[in-house]
Amino acid sequence: MSEKNAPANGSGSDALPEIPEVSAAPAVPEVAGTPVRPELRLEVIAAPTGQFGASDAGDTTGYGEHRSVVTLAPAAVRPYGGWFDGVVDALIEDLQDAGLDPAAAIEKVVIEHDELTLFIAREHLLDVVRPLRDDQDLRFELCLGVSGVHYPHLAGRELHACIELMSLTHGGRQLRLQVACPETDPHVPSIVSVYPGNDWHERETWDLMGIVFDGHPHLTRTAMPDDWVGHPQRKDYPLGGIPVEYKGAQTPPADTRRSYR
Repeated sequence: MSEKNAPANGSGSDALPEIPEVSAAPAVPEVAGTPVRPELRLEVIAAPTGQFGASDAGDTTGYGEHRSVVTLAPAAVRPYGGWFDGVVDALIEDLQDAGLDPAAAIEKVVIEHDELTLFIAREHLLDVVRPLRDDQDLRFELCLGVSGVHYPHLAGRELHACIELMSLTHGGRQLRLQVACPETDPHVPSIVSVYPGNDWHERETWDLMGIVFDGHPHLTRTAMPDDWVGHPQRKDYPLGGIPVEYKGAQTPPADTRRSYR
């Protein structure tokens, strides 16, 4: 076959082999150039079985062999989008100006449902909230409160304090801080000195979830009696109750009945 009649696609004997495309390595989430710790990039909080994850009885839904894994939202990579990058950059600059390592204070950045969440190391919580309130480029001057979350299977990080902040100066931007602590040492610094309106919210979170806010001026219960033992919204809190007998049939108390979660 003459050269002019060779296939246009170069399929002849002299054709160069096709070079396969090499996909780029996935970006690694980082804070101020420091990679997020591998164990924090995707935290597994549960691995239930069956349709409803029953743990104390056989599953009758027909999905007994179903396995699933539940995780927190993964650590985000740049660019975060919108105003998120500017806020994170301004906070990093403030921490560096204060002589702090931003990667030690900010564990990871999470973007989920167009919401910005910063996971903060508890020993640096006050170092973070002060510039978030005072920096003119940030100005999150309003704290909407704190709530608690309990992840029993997240070893060493079972309790999370979730702090919601809003910037009225910048048109109602909202930012969430999450601070993790272990059940064996459930202590988080109080931010009442920075956001006085958080007083009641921290008391309620301690009352119902058992997170101790160090430095709070008067950490007492809000919902339960002062002599109450335990924290009722923890997932390991016993349901309690007494057996109920009705027309000869007896219903066991709630903490011993089969349950779905």
